[in-house]
Amino acid sequence: MTVKVIVTDMDGTFLNDAKQYDRDRFQAQFQQLQARNIEFVVASGNQYYQLISFFPELKSQISFVAENGALVFDHGEQIFHGELTQHESQVVFGELLKDTSLNFVACGLESAYISDKAPESFVALMSKHYHRLQRVSDYREIDDVLFKFSLNLPDSDIPNLVDALHVSLDGIMKPVTSGFGFVDLIIPGLHKANGISRLLKRWKVSPQACVAIGDSGNDAEMLKFVNYSFAMGNASDSIKALSRFQTDDNNQQGALNVIQAVLDNTPPFSL
Repeated sequence: MTVKVIVTDMDGTFLNDAKQYDRDRFQAQFQQLQARNIEFVVASGNQYYQLISFFPELKSQISFVAENGALVFDHGEQIFHGELTQHESQVVFGELLKDTSLNFVACGLESAYISDKAPESFVALMSKHYHRLQRVSDYREIDDVLFKFSLNLPDSDIPNLVDALHVSLDGIMKPVTSGFGFVDLIIPGLHKANGISRLLKRWKVSPQACVAIGDSGNDAEMLKFVNYSFAMGNASDSIKALSRFQTDDNNQQGALNVIQAVLDNTPPFSL
């Protein structure tokens, strides 16, 4: 089947470890994608305002599934956002604030929010992922539509935290890992595949005509959703196991190499 859509994760996938990509190579590829009417979609756990900073000239020509699926833009037009009720957000805050050592960001439609008591190292780290980031003295007084929470902690602490939050926030938020010590709490069902499906319905495109490229746990649903699923060379073993294909790692332009294979009609796209 002819490829109509290419979806890529960003951190650990499209971006190398220095958070860069070969802009000249991609620009040339993107022109070819446009000439063939192939849509390019960025699907990431990161904030929309951070994601568009990587594509300043193209932000209205590509689409974004941001915040792990909670916020979807079709060529610059916002078509969907998730929303926690006031009660649900207060339940989440109550749970996360029980552990005074736990640092987190609350993600909303207008901005992301961080405690004014958070360590500067945590603020600096999260500022890289959330270009709109406001300090607050009390999370409970945020006046915004909230749809995601982002935590960062040592990898060794993640399994226990994820297990605990699965129980305490069951039905309200689901913890997913996105690598590099990050754990995101997402509204159940509002994962990347959900956001991608909203775009496909608008475009009248089947998942069979889609390519998806990823490396971490929060990519699992989208990789299972599409026909051409690619795990990065640096992907976790679980992601490699559920993907149909594999590409090079993120420091070897693995994602761009998949795009090139689509353009060149080489395997598996020549089958």
